[in-house]
Amino acid sequence: MAKKEYAFYPGCSSQKGASASNYLTSVNAMCETLDIKLTEIPDWNCCGASIGYAEGGELPRHVMNARNFALAEDNLPGQQIVATCAACWLGARETKERLDASSQLMADTNEALKEAGLNYKGGADVRHMVEVLIEDFGYDELKKPVVKSLEGIKFAGYVGCQTNRPFGIDGESFENPVYLDKLVEMVGGEAIAAYDQKVTCCGGALAFSEPEKSQKQIKDIVESAYDHGAEMIVTPCPLCQANVEIYQSDVNKRYGTKFNIPVLYYSQLMTVAYGGSAKQAGLDGQLIKASKLEQIASKK
Repeated sequence: MAKKEYAFYPGCSSQKGASASNYLTSVNAMCETLDIKLTEIPDWNCCGASIGYAEGGELPRHVMNARNFALAEDNLPGQQIVATCAACWLGARETKERLDASSQLMADTNEALKEAGLNYKGGADVRHMVEVLIEDFGYDELKKPVVKSLEGIKFAGYVGCQTNRPFGIDGESFENPVYLDKLVEMVGGEAIAAYDQKVTCCGGALAFSEPEKSQKQIKDIVESAYDHGAEMIVTPCPLCQANVEIYQSDVNKRYGTKFNIPVLYYSQLMTVAYGGSAKQAGLDGQLIKASKLEQIASKK
């Protein structure tokens, strides 16, 4: 029996073949080392994070999340729901809190779910994978499996906005969360404590509608990392990872910069530090190669 078991909500971006599938690869490897069992919620659906932009309405968005909650309650009773995607976690957590606070919204939601033969009872807790690691295990326990130090690599911990507001990680400051810094130091890397863009929005929602604004955000995030001596950026958010990595070439064209900094997930760092291969860490899914990390992963 696994040390810890959770109902897993991968979200659209982390499923096989999607933009953050390498995130899921590294999470699976990390969890295997830590003896965490993630059981995917059967027949899960999109969290509806984007339909708000399309004026889809409040109730449909909450119903979409509540359907996942109800499926977890029916199929994985008693297990907390864990998401790796910051947007999924944020949206689902909001739905959970709104349903808990409004009997009318709960009734309306269950009226819609009744059409699918489902009923949400209100028992599902929704957590981000980082919450699970820090709150259920703790840094000392997470450090025990480290066999390869990431010593010699400087990381800028880019938290972004969605895992920081309005909920955040237990005990962390909204203005200066340090859990990524602690995770970096835990695996032997050097965290850039003075990095001043760690909670800046990456502009993901504007990437298509107002790219000049989004790219200005990305420029500031990457430029600050370089200015503080970082060699890589680490994040807990698939949207932040994709936005900051993919659009560096567009930023270079717009501003005449020469950015080329790898953007990684905390789980990739941990997988390598736990002795995993570059493939197990999903490093083959990076557009900007993390060569130093690959070299550490290849060492016997």
